[in-house]
Amino acid sequence: MNAHNLPFDSNRMLDGLRPWIECESPTFDAAAVSRMMALAAADLVEAGAHVETIPGTGGFGDSIRATFPHPDQGKPGILVSGHMDTVHPLGTLEKLPFRVADGKAWGPGIMDMKGGNYVFLEAMRQILKAGIQTPLPVTFLFTPDEEVGTPATRGLIEDHARNQRAVLLPEPASPDGGAVIGRYAIARFNLLTKGRPSHAGWALKDGRSAIAAMARRIPQIEGMTTEDCTFSVGVIHAGQWVNCVSSECHAEVLSMAKRQEDLDRGVAAMLDLQGEEDGTDFIVTRGVTRPVWEPQPGTMALYEIAKGIAAEIGFDLNAGSAGGGSDGNFTGAMGVPTLDSIGVRGKGLHTLDEHIQIDSLAERARLAAGLLTRIA
Repeated sequence: MNAHNLPFDSNRMLDGLRPWIECESPTFDAAAVSRMMALAAADLVEAGAHVETIPGTGGFGDSIRATFPHPDQGKPGILVSGHMDTVHPLGTLEKLPFRVADGKAWGPGIMDMKGGNYVFLEAMRQILKAGIQTPLPVTFLFTPDEEVGTPATRGLIEDHARNQRAVLLPEPASPDGGAVIGRYAIARFNLLTKGRPSHAGWALKDGRSAIAAMARRIPQIEGMTTEDCTFSVGVIHAGQWVNCVSSECHAEVLSMAKRQEDLDRGVAAMLDLQGEEDGTDFIVTRGVTRPVWEPQPGTMALYEIAKGIAAEIGFDLNAGSAGGGSDGNFTGAMGVPTLDSIGVRGKGLHTLDEHIQIDSLAERARLAAGLLTRIA
């Protein structure tokens, strides 16, 4: 029996996925993410896995590692790598509740990427239930900090990926339903302007506003964007009392480039902006970076397997490189065969319209089961 013909039922899968969606897990709430990990761990154990909890570090939640019974356990195999953190703060369920309508299901994190993670769990559940032995041992690694660049668990992911035959990432599918076989480079920067405080009412002219200084820098930074390297200011924090001229302003920048050399030039340009201007200091520090992942023969071989399975299921699976980072940047850049964005179909990730196509749950579970039983 071909594994992709196992009895996958989208509606039954949605019932199992719902508790995951209603367990909110924003990256910056370590306890919330750890609750989500515990929920996933219980489902993995029920599916037949041995699960270990890896305590969180750096202020982030726990990770979990699940291994499935296999005579070659411990030897090179398949790593399913996913994250359980979301960009949605606690309370988002009030604005974006789990709901179903017109063949779609909504909820925070349902597309990015709890839906895909659940799909692969269900694939392994059905494989084991059918008594099918995967050619290679399978390990799941779910981590808590991908949405902020994976500062705490990059090493953990790389250690688990090293020497594996394949890494599969159930990130959401591309808009056309396709997979990702390469990703652009990503760099983050932390910005700080330091001003001179004063009373905003009777001594305004004595102050130098850190907020105003940052405001002048934003168009300068975003104006550096080219076709080869983009810059976007996405976070700003400053001020506590409106009657005080601000002394500090913090901001964060995301930069993306298709080639490493373009990103390197962008990094140099950002660092060159530092200095003093009109009594305020501007300080730029480098944050986490995702390296360029370029398609390699091992990844292309994985894609050909996936493309063939998709054709048997009844859909075309395109592939290409993509902007937007993932943990596939790390494993792909290591040279480990990596296939990314083979999770659910949907739209609106990172927004209050985040939803999936319900029938893509079974479609992608069939693809997952095919991959897990054919990669050798």
